[in-house]
Amino acid sequence: MTNTLHRIGDAESFKDDYIVFAIPTKVRKDPDAVTKLHRFLELAMEFKPVNLGDARHGGAIRPNKHLGPTAHWNRDNKPDFKAVIKGVNVATTCAAVFDNLDAAERFVKRVKEEDLGISVNVSTSITGAETCCEYANLSRHSVGYSLGFEGKTDKIPDTDTALLSTMCGHGMISHSLAKKMICFVKENRRTPEQAAAVLTRFCSCGIFNPSRAKRILEHARTGQK
Repeated sequence: MTNTLHRIGDAESFKDDYIVFAIPTKVRKDPDAVTKLHRFLELAMEFKPVNLGDARHGGAIRPNKHLGPTAHWNRDNKPDFKAVIKGVNVATTCAAVFDNLDAAERFVKRVKEEDLGISVNVSTSITGAETCCEYANLSRHSVGYSLGFEGKTDKIPDTDTALLSTMCGHGMISHSLAKKMICFVKENRRTPEQAAAVLTRFCSCGIFNPSRAKRILEHARTGQK
C-alpha cells in the first residue's frame, strides 16, 4: 500500500506516470540504510527522472520560506535532484518518478542488479508495473489496488482538478489550488509548465509528476480528453 494509490485515472492516464519507491526496513534498523537510499537516487538520475522524492524533505522542486507567492512565476523551476540526494540523512521512503515506460523499465532492472537489500515497489497501472517486472525478469510479489471513491460523491471536484490534486498522496495540493492553476492556464495567464511547477512544490514527499500535470493542464486548456 502506498500513498500513490490515491491517484485518480484509468490505465491510459498513467502512460506517463511511473513511481519507483525504496523503503528500508523499520523492524530491524539497517545501519547502511541512508547509504543505500543515496545509491538508489543516484541510480535513478541516470535514467532522467522528472522528480525525485524524500518523504521527510520533499521533491526536486521545493518551496522556499524566504520567497513570497509572486516569486512562483519568476523563480528557477529546474529540478534540483542533487539537493534531494544530499538531504537524505535518515532512513526514510524515497521515490523516483519517470514519465516514460522505457526509463522505468531500465531503472527497475538496474536496481535489481544493484541488489541494495531494501524493499522496492512500482506504482503505476497494473499493466505498466507488470511490464517493468517482466523487463527486469522479476515475478510480481503482490499488488495494491485502489477501489476509488464510494458513497456520497457529489462533493468530489471535477475530473481535471482531481487528477492534479490526487498526485500528492498526503493531500498537500488543495482542490482550490489545482482549480486555480487550471483557470490560469485556460486564460493563458500561465503556461502548463509554470502551473505544474507551482503544484509540484506543495507535494511534501516528491511523488508529484510534473510531466503528467503539464499534460492534464494542456488537455484542460484545449478541452481534450
